[in-house]
Amino acid sequence: MFKYIIDQDLTLKPLEFKDAEELFNLSDRSRAHLQTWLPWIHETESVQDTKEYIQYCMNRYAENNGWTICILYKNKIAGIVDFHQLDWMNNKASIGYWMGSEYAGKGLLTRSCKVIFDYAFKQMGMNRIEIRAAEENVKSRAVPERLGFEQEGIIRDAAFLYDRHVNHVVYGMLEKDWMMAETSGGGVYESK
Repeated sequence: MFKYIIDQDLTLKPLEFKDAEELFNLSDRSRAHLQTWLPWIHETESVQDTKEYIQYCMNRYAENNGWTICILYKNKIAGIVDFHQLDWMNNKASIGYWMGSEYAGKGLLTRSCKVIFDYAFKQMGMNRIEIRAAEENVKSRAVPERLGFEQEGIIRDAAFLYDRHVNHVVYGMLEKDWMMAETSGGGVYESK
């Protein structure tokens, strides 16, 4: 499996079975941080649950319908970026992500996403990347906003979180806009 080194502290790599214990421990330590927006955290009660998630991710990858990437900070798993859907007919992808509580607010997710999106547009041939985030989840919404994504709308009652429905804000980036912003040296990426 490959690794992509962003800098001496930040690396990207595909999720593997050998990551199960470390990934479970990260999600377990981050429960309070994650539970507001990610209801799956309550279904992740053991390393075995994480192994089943990894198997699901590997099945999607084998079917060419998904790709899950670990963000490593100083050689420790700090978070996940996940291509939920790879729509090859329409050259588009839907992306989700999360960071462990001790790694949040360091700009690691934004820096990682910039590299991943660059790869998706330039190497995978994607024409569109979409990110959806709960309307009230300001931190999650900040990533596409920093990277120059366009807010395209709001989907009302898009997800059920525990006892209520929440709206999702939809962000989109087209390959031509990504390339234009990159070549103009303008506002695609804002460093933290």
